[in-house]
Amino acid sequence: MPPHQLPAVSVIMPVLNEERHLRNAVRHILEQEYDGEMEVVIALGPSADRTDEIAAELVAEDPRVHTVPNPTGRTPAALNAAIKASRHPVVVRVDGHGMLSPDYIATAVRLLEETGAQNVGGLMHAEGENDWEKAVAAAMTSKVGVGNAAFHTGGEAAPAETVYLGVFRREALERQGGYNEEFIRAQDWELNFRIREAGGLIWFSPELKVSYRPRPSVRALAKQYKDYGRWRHVVARFHQGSINLRYLAPPTAVVAIAAGIVVGAVVTPWGFVIPGGYLAAIVAGSLPAGKGLPVAARLRIPVALATMHMSWGWGFLTSPRALAKKVIASRRPAVMAP
Repeated sequence: MPPHQLPAVSVIMPVLNEERHLRNAVRHILEQEYDGEMEVVIALGPSADRTDEIAAELVAEDPRVHTVPNPTGRTPAALNAAIKASRHPVVVRVDGHGMLSPDYIATAVRLLEETGAQNVGGLMHAEGENDWEKAVAAAMTSKVGVGNAAFHTGGEAAPAETVYLGVFRREALERQGGYNEEFIRAQDWELNFRIREAGGLIWFSPELKVSYRPRPSVRALAKQYKDYGRWRHVVARFHQGSINLRYLAPPTAVVAIAAGIVVGAVVTPWGFVIPGGYLAAIVAGSLPAGKGLPVAARLRIPVALATMHMSWGWGFLTSPRALAKKVIASRRPAVMAP
């Protein structure tokens, strides 16, 4: 497509406490190999670090960068605020710790045209900067860690239930009223479900890649995955028929391991076969996942896997029904036309 025919693009970024990665993430946007017009809208939550100061510097350095406030600090509210403040027909979501590959936007725009999709996305390419983060990255890109989710593990270009981040046609976002702000987590999955229910196509392509920085500690990873499980259960309650066996594996594992420990401690030592078998499985699964990594990182992969599985499962099992009622009460998401 000739440069003068390329659609203008709005890149939206919800950020909170991102002083470590924000400048580099924005640099990866501004240096995109894309000849069309582009703007970057950063929605600033109430950060406790230098995020706001760095964002102000970025605004002063490049007229394409703008900021909007997000006093709630919640991701879906930030996304809606940034969408409302943006103006172009293609909307690219990027997180404050996501690094776009150089041709990401150009490829996404081409795929929107070729497929007719309402949203296209690709690989969440997890990359660590230390041994723990490298272990988490390996766990997040292995099937033993996340099942068959293509945006984690890769695969052929094809229609998908959801994709990582996403590059949207603005009309699709406006038609759906944007993100449902009651979904503190799983807002991407929920929005993509609504787009699909309305007849829109969600398209995954391995041509699209975003480098992702994993959570820096066991505690942070556990909270992340507990929230994922908790809010995925809310999506299942809110949208009947949206759950599948892959999502039921972690809560089933939590229940089975807990039952095995109780039976092993109270009834018969054979009960310990279940938690022992799980431990053996994640250790075995960590071997191919850790290929090529330093020994210190490989030794941490089973910890990362167990943290992800158990936290997701626990979050799913303990997700309060009141959350779904609150979401249902909101029913129609807020936003849109500027």
